[in-house]
Amino acid sequence: MLSKKVDLEKMDKDQQVQSSTYGTRYFARDVPKYELPEEGMPSRAAYQLIHDELNLDGNPSLNLATFVTTWMEPEARKLIDENLHKNFIDQDEYPKTAEIQDRVVNMLSRLFNAPKEAESVGTSTLGSSEAIMLGLLAHKWSWKKRRQAAGKPYDKPNIVMGIDVHTVWEKFARYFDVEPRIIPMANDRFTITAGEVAGHLDENTICVGGVVGTTFTGQVDPIKDINDLLLEVKEKKGWDIPMHVDAASGGFIAPFAYPELEWDFRLERVKSINVSGHKFGLVYPGVGWLVFRDKPDLPEDLIFHINYLGGEMPSYTLNFSKGSSMMLAQYYNLLRLGKKGYQDIVSNMLGNADYLADLILQGERFELLGAAKSLPVLAFKLKEQKGYTVFDVSEKLREKGWIVPAYTLPRNADDIAVLRVVVKENFSREMAEDLAGDASDSFKELEEVVKKEAAPATRGKKENLIC
Repeated sequence: MLSKKVDLEKMDKDQQVQSSTYGTRYFARDVPKYELPEEGMPSRAAYQLIHDELNLDGNPSLNLATFVTTWMEPEARKLIDENLHKNFIDQDEYPKTAEIQDRVVNMLSRLFNAPKEAESVGTSTLGSSEAIMLGLLAHKWSWKKRRQAAGKPYDKPNIVMGIDVHTVWEKFARYFDVEPRIIPMANDRFTITAGEVAGHLDENTICVGGVVGTTFTGQVDPIKDINDLLLEVKEKKGWDIPMHVDAASGGFIAPFAYPELEWDFRLERVKSINVSGHKFGLVYPGVGWLVFRDKPDLPEDLIFHINYLGGEMPSYTLNFSKGSSMMLAQYYNLLRLGKKGYQDIVSNMLGNADYLADLILQGERFELLGAAKSLPVLAFKLKEQKGYTVFDVSEKLREKGWIVPAYTLPRNADDIAVLRVVVKENFSREMAEDLAGDASDSFKELEEVVKKEAAPATRGKKENLIC
């Protein structure tokens, strides 16, 4: 989101300030909202003022819109608090913190089945958005170098992706001047196919994007089929087109729930993978990870070597300073849970998602688009129109405390509107039963409103009474 400057001259005085809530207990003067106060206030007063205002936010435990982790263990929170003051970029000052990132990248490269002979490299990021930008930038640079070496023009790069991608993919295309070749959805298909990818490729394609766990429906693109297509294209046409897999949501699900699914570095054309630690990696925001299959997949030209922080270190980031806490919290989870722990948690989330789906579908008002067969994410559409929409259902659920987003699918399927529920670790079966019950009550309330609006007006008319 973007914030804009407020015109105070067009605003009432009482809208410009926060009035004292507790009389003179903490502070006696109004506090300006949009200007720096002339004087400060006691720390307790500042805390209480902000704390109380944030009470109007939604309850994170009932926020079924976000993929982001909303609960961590007390020990993880303690570790986060102890390291909030560490700037991750100061690796000479905090060498153990830097070493821990190395360990996590190693763990992830092996989790994603990097070949034993490969020298995989990677980095932590502020989230998957930065990781995707960096991964795609590397592929653009490698394509440019190949074109230059062959004496061919390199002024018209393109990238092939489905419309099911996160908005950061389109941001990359615009920010880095790459033509986006976007494959639309259809009313009966919400991911891309290898056949559709084939029609968008040419010698200027820097990369093909595949998604393991889409934002819209939680489904998985056919990564292996696309990989096989790119192998065939390379053999027949000589176009060396890599894949970047956006596993922001699915990267911490698939290895534990579907270890036999081939979507990662087992596939030759998959050269880079991003994953969000702050989604099903079970860490608070924000931390993401980018892993390259092999060292040559990250062009050396893009790595900056910095020596003005004490010792020389390589840097591949879009930002510079960032906190260390969430990266360390990721390491905590990996040690604390291990493979078995993640398997148990993922299995439980998928089971709870299936349980919720069964409860919701029993009402026979919804049809399921995205099932928990891939991710613990459920997308429902109304079976039939009865005078209200999923947007009305979303508003009714919000009245009961639940945050369940309603939205239309992208182009070519934008006549389909859905509700989406993300089942996280702290979503229990009791909560599933409560949500299903509140959804049922919401339907009854909406149907009652529709019935009243459809009833003929009787005010002022005489009625025949039978006594």
